[in-house]
Amino acid sequence: MTTLMIQGTTSDAGKTTVVAALCRWLARQGVSVAPFKPQNMALNSAVTIDGGEIGRSTALQALACGLEPHSDMNPVLLKPQSDCGAQIILRGQVHGNMDALDYHAYKAEAMEAVMAAWRSLSERYDVIIAEGAGSPAEVNLRANDIANMGFAEAADCPVLLVGDIDRGGVFAQLVGTLELISASEQQRTKGFIINRFRGDIALLEPGLDWLTQRTGKPVIGVLPYLHGLIVDSEDSIGTSGTSDAGALNVIVPVLPRISNHNDFDPLRLHPGVNLQFIGPDQPIPPADLIILPGSKSTRTDLDFLHSQGWAQAIRKHLRYGGKVFGICGGFQMLGEQVADPNGLEGNAGSTEGLGLLEMTTTMVAGKQLKEVHGILNLQASGQAKEAVFSGYEMHNGVSEGAAFARPLGQVKGKLEGAVSADGLVAGTYIHGIFDQSEACDVLLQWAGLHTSGAAVDYQQHRLEQLDRLADQVEQCLDTDWLCDLLQLELS
Repeated sequence: MTTLMIQGTTSDAGKTTVVAALCRWLARQGVSVAPFKPQNMALNSAVTIDGGEIGRSTALQALACGLEPHSDMNPVLLKPQSDCGAQIILRGQVHGNMDALDYHAYKAEAMEAVMAAWRSLSERYDVIIAEGAGSPAEVNLRANDIANMGFAEAADCPVLLVGDIDRGGVFAQLVGTLELISASEQQRTKGFIINRFRGDIALLEPGLDWLTQRTGKPVIGVLPYLHGLIVDSEDSIGTSGTSDAGALNVIVPVLPRISNHNDFDPLRLHPGVNLQFIGPDQPIPPADLIILPGSKSTRTDLDFLHSQGWAQAIRKHLRYGGKVFGICGGFQMLGEQVADPNGLEGNAGSTEGLGLLEMTTTMVAGKQLKEVHGILNLQASGQAKEAVFSGYEMHNGVSEGAAFARPLGQVKGKLEGAVSADGLVAGTYIHGIFDQSEACDVLLQWAGLHTSGAAVDYQQHRLEQLDRLADQVEQCLDTDWLCDLLQLELS
């Protein structure tokens, strides 16, 4: 077994895509490979085959390997619930809530889960491509580190350092990072990858030569800036979709604790949809469809909607015949009340909902984590339309009320979701419901799109993007050097 760790000079340097690219390249060579991220902080997560949850980006890397996501691939997941506190997920299951200082003290114990998960993966796969988090040069977080060099030292694995040239200062990023880590960590850093380059490589080559002379470490390659690349991200919310004339205008509020915003990637790719994310204090524009996204702190984000004027804007939107759709936490917000008597997501109490669906939600212990397959049944374009869908549930709340007498669909014969009596408001607990083109078409026709058949097969899109990344490994990185580092002999 060989482990290689990819670390970055900053958050969003491109660690996730580099790991995905390497995993896909190795899998295409027939290598038994798996991804690993010791610790992740993200509100975008995915359900695993063993009934847990991991960061969504690690699940994408598992897909690159041709594997089902497993909780061992991301043993520590931190899901922020406030600026200073988070829910702690250990090997796929909720461990509890901690503030930042308590978790910092707990990291020595969390390291045991990290190493146990890594050893378990190592018994099943020949190569592990591990991903760091943030930067290894965060001097205030180096004590008891489990996310970057702390893991690399414990696993005794080599490290490649990724720098993002698109944001400028890449040589300072790389050299500065080396200067701020220990001598043993510098030694295990074997080389550099420069990411997101655009321009004439000849102009960069003198800098590459200087970097190697300055550090004694090789630049393994320069990866280009890939225009139009849309893959599952950890936290950054992507740009909007098309603005073609006649497009269906869809707006999504960016909640403070928005979760699983990857739900909207298929809409970003749809040629007939103009998708806009509306941030705090931004004007709320006219739209055909308002979608309330998932939330890690439903009551807090519901208060945010009220304070930002979304409740009034939604009521006006509905008076003019617009549609409203809620996903998971956004679905809960559509009801009359969200109660959290035990303080599972924050302070105990209850919050008034938007009152658009006849239901109430109570937060209860025991998170629902499961993949689902069902049938969507919705009035669209004046007639009932059905479509199969797949997705996953990931929530604490239990919702009840008369709204469920008008379900959105069925999952294994059980009713799922709800639609208002006037047909203008609908919601579901299912994440990923737009991923299948058939279901996406039906939902968009319900929202007012007059064409069908243009929705993307999002799973196929993800695979195509992963192959695009792997192609860059073959074209731009020194693969012979990588094979030597990984002790691989590829045919």
